[in-house]
Amino acid sequence: MTPPAQLTDALVEFREVSYAVNGGRPIIDALSLEVQRGETLVLLGESGCGKTTTLRLVNRLLTPTSGVVLVEGKATTDWEVIRLRRRTGYVIQDAGLFPHFTVADNVGLVPQLDGWDEERIRQRVHELLELVGLEPERFSDRYPRELSGGQRQRVGVARALAADPPLLLMDEPFGALDPLTRSSLQKEFAELKARLEKTVIFVTHDVREALGLGSRIALMDKGRIVLLETPGGFAASKNQLAQAYLETLRSEFSVG
Repeated sequence: MTPPAQLTDALVEFREVSYAVNGGRPIIDALSLEVQRGETLVLLGESGCGKTTTLRLVNRLLTPTSGVVLVEGKATTDWEVIRLRRRTGYVIQDAGLFPHFTVADNVGLVPQLDGWDEERIRQRVHELLELVGLEPERFSDRYPRELSGGQRQRVGVARALAADPPLLLMDEPFGALDPLTRSSLQKEFAELKARLEKTVIFVTHDVREALGLGSRIALMDKGRIVLLETPGGFAASKNQLAQAYLETLRSEFSVG
């Protein structure tokens, strides 16, 4: 039975959520967490710690083995799955664009599926390309193969925003980019998020990115959250794993 919704300012809530495959060791283990409206919650951790699995439980790409995930106060298992996914923009590494679609077709896909008329879609695509720094006249008719990595990521963000969802799920969206492009897009994303006032769950293994973009950082290890802090609290934490991450920053600055 789904636990009743409670009055809360959380857009997403995990209540004692576990996830395992075929009865094996839990990938997520009794996870309880609230994501507040308007914040950027960063899930930080090494490969295999469960951060991407946690993200996929939100838009029901995965279903909890036990416990419940609530989005807008409603269990993901009670949502009509397509409707849920249209309420949660999803951005992955290297954008995941459809290669045979133009930029305009990629960005306008969800509005088209929602039955928008052609002129409204055209206007929305134009608006979003401008928002992410791509000139519509130059880029609308291009295909993903004709774009740089940074440009593809911008299109991916535009596509995720197309139907104006309240929640963005971002799975290491800048991880495959060169350092300069990555730094530039991180700054642009922070500015964009502040303007749009979206709630964001952001997965990364990069502590610098977590500190720069997160309202709060959930440090994960073996399917559990071992530290949940603001960037300042994270930097001051005595947690051993947090200290190990922070040491990588100190090592960078000590080189040379």
